[in-house]
Amino acid sequence: MTYTEASMDALRHAGDELADATVAALFEHGQVGTFNPLMRYVSTADAPLPDGLPDVAREYLEATRVPPSWVDWAEMEKARLFFIDNNVHISTALSFASMPACYVVPHVAKLLSATHGLKYPSKRMAETGQFTVYLMQPDAFEAGSRFIPAAQKVRLLHASIRHHLKRENRWDTTALGTPICQEDMVGGQMFFSLLVLDSLHRLGIHMSQEGAEAYYYAWRVVGAMLGVDQDAVPKTLEEARAFLDLYMIRHMGPSEEGAHLTRQLIDLYEEVVPGTFFDPIVSALIRHLVGDTCADWLHVPQTPWDTVVKAVPHLLGILETIEDRSPLGAWALDRLGHLTTLLELSSLTRGRVMHYAVPEQLKKDYGVSSTVPSTHRWTPPAATVSDGPEGRWHQPGEPFRSQH
Repeated sequence: MTYTEASMDALRHAGDELADATVAALFEHGQVGTFNPLMRYVSTADAPLPDGLPDVAREYLEATRVPPSWVDWAEMEKARLFFIDNNVHISTALSFASMPACYVVPHVAKLLSATHGLKYPSKRMAETGQFTVYLMQPDAFEAGSRFIPAAQKVRLLHASIRHHLKRENRWDTTALGTPICQEDMVGGQMFFSLLVLDSLHRLGIHMSQEGAEAYYYAWRVVGAMLGVDQDAVPKTLEEARAFLDLYMIRHMGPSEEGAHLTRQLIDLYEEVVPGTFFDPIVSALIRHLVGDTCADWLHVPQTPWDTVVKAVPHLLGILETIEDRSPLGAWALDRLGHLTTLLELSSLTRGRVMHYAVPEQLKKDYGVSSTVPSTHRWTPPAATVSDGPEGRWHQPGEPFRSQH
């Protein structure tokens, strides 16, 4: 699949027809206030739909209650095992690379600011973390699954944001395209899949090509369930690389909202890290994973830990050696990784289950302006075009390293 400026421009004006129509009908008939409290009862895939649920919502939930027919379940199991083996590293990449990557796209940073406001960063991170944990459970697509209802609700959440921004004239579609358009949804899918794999590589994590491809495949399935047009989604890691490169060159740059969101992300995780001595490691990890150019755009402070963090791959290499040579060590490290991930999620959620709801209105104090130029382009310096996050997000042509 070849991606061009023209094909990307077409994706900028496409939303999610099914979810958009559902949300429009809910608002048209004044049923959002009825829908949200009833949907709290729909928390697992086998939960009966409650009485009183609007017909349009019931039809949507019935139409989206099963994964795509093309899913390869053997590949999904490989992805789950990959996640178990690398859960702490994946959580690190999601928090300190994927989220900052969202913030380095100005119109996405503005949209995130309008969606949650700038006062509740923990809610945004908790929702993302909880969603990922649901995805990688053994029963993610079976009866009792919490992932499927979460995906259904997140898809409607995205549609409601499009609805509000357009209805309230808070988004310049001529300059910026459709809010949460197909280009941005595919881009987000790349942030949570390919960019995570790139970050694991940068951290020195050894992974097989098979494992990397399975993890990427799992996020293709997620994208399909979130309403991403599968005809536009890269099918292979090579195609994903081409898409991500072009997407970032088209849109990446500095913004006030991006810097503000990043500051909140840093503050949030400094509260999670015990004590204060290790606080600078949060900024150092972000800078290490996204590169100095993007880190400077996001106002990530430089700290003495910037040098220390470069030793992380060597430390992880020692741990992987223990894991590879000792079945007991492998079990202990996997268990420790699982507990660490749950502890991090518990800290962000404060022990609560996050509920994904259709907002009846967006935050009024943080509107989205149309000041982001639609023709923004960033050209990476010639000397660093193949230097990891400074140009491309991964060394061109360099394969993922085999598992020892």
